[in-house]
Amino acid sequence: MADPKGFLKVQERELPARRPVPVRIMDWKEVYESQDSSQLRRQAGRCMDCGVPFCHQGCPLGNLIPEWNDLTWRGEGRQAIERLHATNNFPEFTGRLCPAPCESSCVLGINQPPVTIKQVEVSIIDQAFQSGWVQPHPPERLTGKTVAVVGSGPAGLAAAQQLTRAGHTVAVYERDDRIGGLLRYGIPDFKMEKRQIEQRLAQMQAEGTRFRAGVEIGVDISWAELKERYDAVVIATGSTVPRDLPIPGRDLLGVHFAMDYLVQQNKVVAGDTVPEQLTAHGKHVVVIGGGDTGADCIGTAHRQGALSVTNLAIGFQPPEERPEHQPWPMVPTVFEVSSAHEEGGERVYLASTVEFLANEAGEVRALRVAETEYLDGRRVPKSGTEREIPADLVLIAMGFTGPEPEHLDEQLRVPFDTRGNVVRDDLYATSEPGVFVAGDAGRGQSLIVWAIAEGRAVAASVDRYLEGETQLPAPVRPTDRGFGL
Repeated sequence: MADPKGFLKVQERELPARRPVPVRIMDWKEVYESQDSSQLRRQAGRCMDCGVPFCHQGCPLGNLIPEWNDLTWRGEGRQAIERLHATNNFPEFTGRLCPAPCESSCVLGINQPPVTIKQVEVSIIDQAFQSGWVQPHPPERLTGKTVAVVGSGPAGLAAAQQLTRAGHTVAVYERDDRIGGLLRYGIPDFKMEKRQIEQRLAQMQAEGTRFRAGVEIGVDISWAELKERYDAVVIATGSTVPRDLPIPGRDLLGVHFAMDYLVQQNKVVAGDTVPEQLTAHGKHVVVIGGGDTGADCIGTAHRQGALSVTNLAIGFQPPEERPEHQPWPMVPTVFEVSSAHEEGGERVYLASTVEFLANEAGEVRALRVAETEYLDGRRVPKSGTEREIPADLVLIAMGFTGPEPEHLDEQLRVPFDTRGNVVRDDLYATSEPGVFVAGDAGRGQSLIVWAIAEGRAVAASVDRYLEGETQLPAPVRPTDRGFGL
């Protein structure tokens, strides 16, 4: 185990410093500075190597957290990345983007701040890339079977890498012009610079995975044709239909979905020219939705030079401490201050948007909002509490309702459930033989760590379908939820 007395000697969490706000909002680089190695080892040494490590269950991937904490504390980085890669294809993604349910279930968190698991994880993989320890692992033999993976987000990439290493010939189809899905265009660079994607794609290409960007299945190639070309198909298109806010004034100029806004800025950072780009420069910006996507919009608006940024959430402000009804090891809903919130703006809770108000040119000029009232379990605007909030740009970041059904429904005839997700069985298989689904397309909007776990699991099911058996690990089942997730 790590330092046997580490959790007694070091009782506080230590994280790397964020770059000063006035500095970091001037660029699109990641907000964190590098962490001192001695500080990192102290934090890894706090891991108690519990008799029953609940962090394993908190992590959908089943990461061997006590093992690589111990190896980090001992300074054995190469062995640490081997144990980390044993369960997680892309720790550089999860270490930056995952909300770390493993930390919520850390046993030390019962009466102390939990181990900085996520930071240890990202430090291990960063050192591994810098040291040249991340090498391709091509298959020893080819099976002669072919697999098409549709969607190049974390679920699709994880499935593709696992299946390639099993010896299948895998092609990943992506309708955008670059590979990466939500990682590429939905996540701002200040949270994860895109070089992280490029270095992993280089490894996957060297292993034999083939990438087909700029090809939309259902339009450029029909789903039926794809099924005929390949021995198996994996649907990993994600949950991409945004949840709308159908209130008066929704069609005004200046009211947009968050993802439309974020994608454009990510393209600009990548060096593309975006005609008539949506920008917050010199505008009063209102972001509707208090989740991660809303925070991404806030950070982007600050960097674009917004005059003001207001974030509206319809519900109560979460408590700062774990609530009684979400005891350890559940994932609690607590008030968090992300790097974007730290950079400025106002957060308003119990705010129900009633109407978008227009100026003479048909552009949004303000929002009429009211205090949220709970009636019979419903959240409704409270009469008599209406007020106006100035707004030149409104970004709707209220989550997603499921995958886009049009072409799947018409061309493959796979059924959808009442939540708008593709129906699948316990082996991730759809009603169409040889067609599987993983990630948000089958699960609904969820975490990146669940997407990677399902990508690994669906690969095992596809391999078994093609070969009759498999040695690939299947960390989760479609019905798994974890602690409070």
